[in-house]
Amino acid sequence: MARRPAQSLPGLAVRQDGPRGVSRTLPEEWPVALVYDGSTQAVMMASPADLEDFALGFSLSEGIVAHPGQLEGPEIVEHEAGTEVRFWLAPERAEAMKARRRTMAGPVGCGLCGIDSLDQAIRPLPRVSSAVQIAQSDLARAADALRAHQPLHDQTQAVHAAGFLRPGAGIVLAREDVGRHNALDKLIGAMARQGIDPGQGAIVMTSRISVELVQKCAIAGCPVLVAVSAPTAHAVRLAEGAGVTLAAFARSGAFDLYAHPDRILTGASDVA
Repeated sequence: MARRPAQSLPGLAVRQDGPRGVSRTLPEEWPVALVYDGSTQAVMMASPADLEDFALGFSLSEGIVAHPGQLEGPEIVEHEAGTEVRFWLAPERAEAMKARRRTMAGPVGCGLCGIDSLDQAIRPLPRVSSAVQIAQSDLARAADALRAHQPLHDQTQAVHAAGFLRPGAGIVLAREDVGRHNALDKLIGAMARQGIDPGQGAIVMTSRISVELVQKCAIAGCPVLVAVSAPTAHAVRLAEGAGVTLAAFARSGAFDLYAHPDRILTGASDVA
């Protein structure tokens, strides 16, 4: 039986006028194993919802496959201790997997988990060359618009979201998870399953911009990454090299631009 993404649990609220019993809806954090040809490639702590999207998005953003046609599955198998999502790889990808010496075990707050060496921490990225342009007004509304696509957050106040902004249409797709990178993988997988081209818009996140988010965005081929919080300095450097536009501190109709600001139509000629 599939586990629910949220649970109502009792607690004790301590206030100035004394303690009282409460019941809170809390997000589930559940082990999800991603298994390829019978071998576990990663075990991630994730929200147990949209697992087909998650597994496909992870497969794409981690370079395990280049397109969904190289995967057969998934088969979702529930266990008492967690959930397995099983895939079978096309022969050429199976050989590549054997050569890849990487096994991951990632808690939700972790960025780069279980890699074998420092050289693997900053992997080579394709350069995103999309000519898409996004109006300042669209981008200014993006983070607030994403709030309308966060039902699990409305219940729990404790999960991240990733949404896809299509110029002129707003947020057309979104996914949630306790982990920001899991939410992004779910979005990438959902876009692939629905035939949405990442090169024609922006990914909007409810988190800071980390190196891993830039990596996944670039591999997905999305030219613009928007977030409500700050980027790390290395995320900016990585985005500059990968051709990804970063918009950070996107709140209340304002944002900062880092790396390739020319994709955003601000009406200003001196944006640095």
